[in-house]
Amino acid sequence: MAVENAETGRILIVEDDERLAGLIQEYLHNNGLQVSIEGHGAKATERILTEYPDLVILDLMLPGEDGVSICRKVRRHFQNPILMLTARTDDLDEVLGLEMGADDYMAKPVRPRVLLARIRALLRRKTAEEEEPSPELSCLQFGSLMIDSSMREAWLNNSSIELTSAEFDLLWLLCSNAGRVLSREEIFSRLRGIEYDGQDRSIDVRISRIRPKIGDDPVHPRLIKTVRSKGYLFVKSN
Repeated sequence: MAVENAETGRILIVEDDERLAGLIQEYLHNNGLQVSIEGHGAKATERILTEYPDLVILDLMLPGEDGVSICRKVRRHFQNPILMLTARTDDLDEVLGLEMGADDYMAKPVRPRVLLARIRALLRRKTAEEEEPSPELSCLQFGSLMIDSSMREAWLNNSSIELTSAEFDLLWLLCSNAGRVLSREEIFSRLRGIEYDGQDRSIDVRISRIRPKIGDDPVHPRLIKTVRSKGYLFVKSN
């Protein structure tokens, strides 16, 4: 399922607003992407898993089944990026989408150029994940926590940790820079390929999700520390 060129990726838009879906399809098609549309939530899961597109644009509010439920259903079997669209700027919508495994989100009204930039960044990240990993520094261990970038898996006390693709990328970035504070701007740029707008909370949400999974205390973290006004620090040793 590799994308040979991020500009020719196959995109599935799951959106019941026919006009909006059509406009997005036309804009992305004019920029070299192959785009199909599904307007009904109840049919989306089967299409995503059957067609296995390179990226899914998934609306939150859909007839038949909502986007959060669809994302939760497909996430264990669909490893490619999911970009969720939210009609409101409610933080809860964004958090729910990220918790269910969405890789990114955008609030409507959608700005086509910004959407295209997000898609390209997600496809570039997907392509980079599928390339041969560097033989150096492919596995890191911190006490009972082990992270393997070649297998894209992590273990705690020899038990596999269930991480979304975006969570693994963030954990690996923090661990491979253990002992160094990474600003939100740097994390955002490294993982998303776009500039941090100062408002996006996806990094903070993922940190809060990762902490308990790796045995860290969410209230008084000892592994992933929040450095006020600076960013996040993965502690080398305790």
